[in-house]
Amino acid sequence: MSDANESILRVEGLRTWYPIRRGLLRRVVGHVQAATDVSFEIAPGRTLALVGESGCGKSTVGRSILCLENPQEGRVEFEGRDLLSLDATSLRAARQRLQIVFQDPMASLDPRMRIRDQIAEGMHSFGIGADEAERTARVAELLERVQLDPRTMDRYPNEFSGGQRQRICIARALAVEPRLIVCDESVSALDVSIQAQILNLLRRLQEELGLSYLFITHDLSVVRYLAHEVAVMYLGRIVERGPTERLFAHPAHPYTRALLAAIPSIDPARRGEAPPVLGDVPSPSRPPPGCHFHTRCPVAMERCRREAPPMFAIEGGESRCFLSEAPGRAD
Repeated sequence: MSDANESILRVEGLRTWYPIRRGLLRRVVGHVQAATDVSFEIAPGRTLALVGESGCGKSTVGRSILCLENPQEGRVEFEGRDLLSLDATSLRAARQRLQIVFQDPMASLDPRMRIRDQIAEGMHSFGIGADEAERTARVAELLERVQLDPRTMDRYPNEFSGGQRQRICIARALAVEPRLIVCDESVSALDVSIQAQILNLLRRLQEELGLSYLFITHDLSVVRYLAHEVAVMYLGRIVERGPTERLFAHPAHPYTRALLAAIPSIDPARRGEAPPVLGDVPSPSRPPPGCHFHTRCPVAMERCRREAPPMFAIEGGESRCFLSEAPGRAD
């Protein structure tokens, strides 16, 4: 696990709920529990993958970290400062060092602006570059860094393929010299061969620039190549966290085991290695009592229906499952 004293990002007890309003007066009748008690750290130059099924709250966590959503509780400490306590001016300055790359590159780019202007936009905002000539030279350098021809900088987004547009989005994020980039499903909309190219690019950029990544994905098959650590989310909570190799080799939580077993494989030995997940994901507005996963867990106990398990320390990480409780402490 990351040493908190060396972390570039430390999230503690993050809670982001959305109100459900109904009626003519739009009264609050409940909440969507998108993220509850989420905690993790990311060290400089390292990657944490945040994984889980669609709707588990992982994108909400990424947006809350950048204060694109307003969490109700918790701390988001970036480079030693709690982002949730900053005023608008200080938060804007902090965002220079904290960027995001979204899932859909076409939706992220303005179709009416040339690539040159979109990459340079952040440089103008933060005063990077002495003049237009210097900023143009940096745009050319960034395009080369993401393996695009600098001579294309005067083209528009619709003149590029999906993979090329995602490279442009990465170049735009790099333009303001960030230390951490949130990659929110940034390869999931791409063909498999293009995914591999973007993952290779992200890994090379990390090695060259010392970047840290929060890599948000529902696809565990891409995690092993890029991530140093993995946090698995289910219904707004992290249920397991630990080093990537340990989690893939010895998953502790039944949900993690089911996710790993669902990765397509031609190896007959992997078939049936974990019990299947039962039923559908419950609504985040009405999560089950006790362990949120008990309604789908093939090894659920009566205790799981009554009590919400805390995070238990396991070798190299944590697991929110009573099966991970130390011997002698069970009821």
